[in-house]
Amino acid sequence: MHRAAAHDLGAFLARNGIGVVYGGGNIGLMGALADGALSQNGEVIGVIPKALMEKELGHGGVTELHVVSSMHERKQLMVDLSDGFIALPGGFGTLDELFETLTWLQLSFHDKPVGLLNVSGFFDGLIHFITHMSRSGFLKPEHAECVLVESDAAALLTRMQAFRPPDLGKWIEKLAAEAR
Repeated sequence: MHRAAAHDLGAFLARNGIGVVYGGGNIGLMGALADGALSQNGEVIGVIPKALMEKELGHGGVTELHVVSSMHERKQLMVDLSDGFIALPGGFGTLDELFETLTWLQLSFHDKPVGLLNVSGFFDGLIHFITHMSRSGFLKPEHAECVLVESDAAALLTRMQAFRPPDLGKWIEKLAAEAR
């Protein structure tokens, strides 16, 4: 995914009345996505740790910019402010946030949809690995299916709007009982 495509995605979200909550930076794909949403008068809320703000990486044009003390506080506030999560192609930070939101969904700390915008097959290897984890018994199939994957933003948003978390009862309590 290129910056222009991220900009277009931000504009698309804003035109569809969807606000953006993101890490608050002015660089990379997410900075371009924020700029795209802002170009269409969309709401953009940034959440950035003080250490990154001090390196002048904060986006000065967002609707709201929350400066927090830690990465954990950043992720918690982003989850609290969001109705769903979309991962774009990225690196370790993207995977960290993706897996934390998926873990919190799995543990019922939230019930919000989590999607991968699989641009040019970027996440194919990760999708394969998630399937492998499920087939190997380390991830319930219902939890693996919580990862919504599309290569088209409109299709992903449609699936996210229809998302309902799996009702597995108290599966974690059953695991704890089995471990005893």
